[in-house]
Amino acid sequence: MSALIENVTCKFCGCLCDDITIEVEGDRILKAKRACPNGRGMFLNYDSTYRKPLVDGQVVGWDEAVSATVDILNEADSPLIYGLSSTSTEAQRKVVELADRLGAIIDSTSSVCHFPTSLAVQTVGEATCTLGEVKDRADLLIFWGCNPLVSHIRHFSRYSANAKGMLTPNGRKDRTVVVVDVRPTQTAKTADRFLQIEPGSDYEVLTSLRVLVQGKNIEHGVGGLSSEQLQELAHMMKTCRYGVAFFGMGLTMTPGRNYNVAELFTLCAELNRYNRFSVVPMRGHGNVAGADQVLTWLSGYPTAVSFARGYPQFGPGEFTTVDILSRGEADAALIVASDPVAHLPWMAAKNLERIPTILMTPTTNCSSKVAKVILPTACYGIDAPGTSYRMDNVPLRLRAVFPNTRPTDEEILSRIIKAVQQC
Repeated sequence: MSALIENVTCKFCGCLCDDITIEVEGDRILKAKRACPNGRGMFLNYDSTYRKPLVDGQVVGWDEAVSATVDILNEADSPLIYGLSSTSTEAQRKVVELADRLGAIIDSTSSVCHFPTSLAVQTVGEATCTLGEVKDRADLLIFWGCNPLVSHIRHFSRYSANAKGMLTPNGRKDRTVVVVDVRPTQTAKTADRFLQIEPGSDYEVLTSLRVLVQGKNIEHGVGGLSSEQLQELAHMMKTCRYGVAFFGMGLTMTPGRNYNVAELFTLCAELNRYNRFSVVPMRGHGNVAGADQVLTWLSGYPTAVSFARGYPQFGPGEFTTVDILSRGEADAALIVASDPVAHLPWMAAKNLERIPTILMTPTTNCSSKVAKVILPTACYGIDAPGTSYRMDNVPLRLRAVFPNTRPTDEEILSRIIKAVQQC
């Protein structure tokens, strides 16, 4: 007989939708009501059956797998710990503790997506808000370099464009949606205004908007936009009641990177002289925002942190995973809840094959092919409870829909830390 579990949180993306109803029968998920196609695929395709760890492709017990992991990490001169974006904050705390014990470098998937956002926050600050405030108050939404109808499918319906709130009772009718991007997207097709800019011109366009907001004139167009289009957008931003700018990797991973984001942050801060204006990054994996939070609590820095000297050092470009692996500096790697072989540049991913790699993951992925040790842990939000941070840095509790038959990341990391201390 099937059972219904309500108010389950989906950790596929940074939206962390917490209204999902899961129908479970035995060790199978039959339905995931209200989940988007991405979340539904995560739930319905999850294999909850018990699996044993592997060392060199051979099935072993957990004691042997932990022992092999500890041997690899202890023998390494420069171990790298990477990932963290799909595990819980409880496990992330253990990862930082382990990195401290080993003198390792620790880096999250944030370094290849929203790391420029962290750098911009350090430089100019961030005028931000929660998604609840967006839903209840925002009447102008700007989506810059992102395509939420594909990447964050329920964002429009739950939190932004179509959501009905306290001061937006008519939902979409009470809002103006503007999309700024280098090409037409599905999100752009639904917008009231689509402004197509030239690739690499984000900084110039944002600077021009700051000039217009300050009451000065621009005679010529910038970045493929006419002066009239820029003036219209600046006027909309100054005269709205509550504006919110959402931005994605189309802004963070284009020329300018953190300077682009810092200019957007500064623009939004300056708009608060006229109304209320906030900015929210469109974070991807379910708990990548939590990884930044936990690392900052414990080390003072959001990612790319080295404990090699016995204290945390922050090194953008020096301790970031792509750079370390591309230069061949790491001699061992512990991958936690991530798949770098599938997502990192070819040279960085290729170098994982030549060093002993430990993979801690609930599912088989591309990185499983190069891992010397595979630790098949439980999946937070499916067969283990935990805590995760939404894209607006609001922590939410993850519920388990299956009994826990596998150890969690937190439990295995605790065992590894204890074994490392005894060596």
